Amino acid sequence: MDTTTIVLADDHRLVREGIRTLLSAEPGLSIVGETGDGLAVVGLVERLTPKVLLVDVMMPGLTGLEVTRQVRQRSPQTRVLVLSMHSDESYVMEALKHGASGYVLKDASAADLVQAVQTVAAGGRYLSPELSQRALEAYVERARETPASRYDSLTNREREVLKLAAEGLTSRQLAGRLKISTRTAEGHRANAMRKLGLRTQTDVIRYALKRRIIPTEWTETPADNESADP
Repeated sequence: MDTTTIVLADDHRLVREGIRTLLSAEPGLSIVGETGDGLAVVGLVERLTPKVLLVDVMMPGLTGLEVTRQVRQRSPQTRVLVLSMHSDESYVMEALKHGASGYVLKDASAADLVQAVQTVAAGGRYLSPELSQRALEAYVERARETPASRYDSLTNREREVLKLAAEGLTSRQLAGRLKISTRTAEGHRANAMRKLGLRTQTDVIRYALKRRIIPTEWTETPADNESADP
């Protein structure tokens, strides 16, 4: 039996430990790497070339949806299975549009999670039963037909900077996080805002919430420091 290698990406350590224990006990499945940092996932996948990436939809640094898009571009041999607590159609649509092979809910049974991993590893597609298997092809077709948005014009780095800015990091802080100069960070931030037609930090946060780059449950808006850090 061929071993299905898996990279696990979730920012909650207890969740990772539980999933690792569950999947590692299953014959033919092997966790070869894991991380809780959205910015580290793509590099980890490129280095380890797993058969499956299991990624949380919401992570710090880079969302699971953006991770999915970049992994499908840079490591097309890896199948992506998105793990999420969100069952609404918009998340599923975005995941499939970005190249995910499956979408499994966090309240899924152990058997469902194992089946999801095995299905995508074998080249198939998987949706949690609650999302209706019959709707899968409709989701995929609708995702393909969704017109390109201005967000699609952003580079990978501009998307990273936009998310960190929406999380409240100043240009200096996100420069440190991305290991680039402050001037470069400011340039990426300005380019992203220009492309999206955003003018203020409040605009950035509202856009990120609307597009679900940051959790929609987030109700506390970081201090608007646009005057000190444009």
